[in-house]
Amino acid sequence: MDIFSKRDGPRPEDVKARKLLQDNAGTIRRLADTISNGGFTKMKQDQARRREEPKPEGLMIHDLKAPSKSELPEPYVKVSLNNRVVLADKSNGRQLQMLGEIRGNSFARRFVLATSENGFFSPIDDEMRAAIGALDNQEIGGTMSEKDLARRLTELLGLEKN
Repeated sequence: MDIFSKRDGPRPEDVKARKLLQDNAGTIRRLADTISNGGFTKMKQDQARRREEPKPEGLMIHDLKAPSKSELPEPYVKVSLNNRVVLADKSNGRQLQMLGEIRGNSFARRFVLATSENGFFSPIDDEMRAAIGALDNQEIGGTMSEKDLARRLTELLGLEKN
């Protein structure tokens, strides 16, 4: 029985070929540049430039994972363009709590609290419901605008700074 096993390390002919290429690298590079009219060196320079890390000179870099300005949230009431009424953080703009939604068409609009009865998946807690529950189904239009609603919610939640 004959057992064939792989040798450790490179083959001797591969070592000789690699040494020949390393010893004559300058001559090979000059010949390649002569044949390609300087294209070989330009190609190598382009490859090296692509491998470099980008330089931040003149660039505006925004780190989206950077910590917010303050660790304590500074809540405010926001009525968004898609008629959602939320508590948001002033320092980073993130939503803290969904308060409700303005529903209806342009003629009959009303504010609906975020409760499970109104079809919301994450309803407000009982404490917040007790504070702003009076505004449930409040008409939005003639006497009360969206800004008035936000102002009234801010008052009821005690978010005004004195």
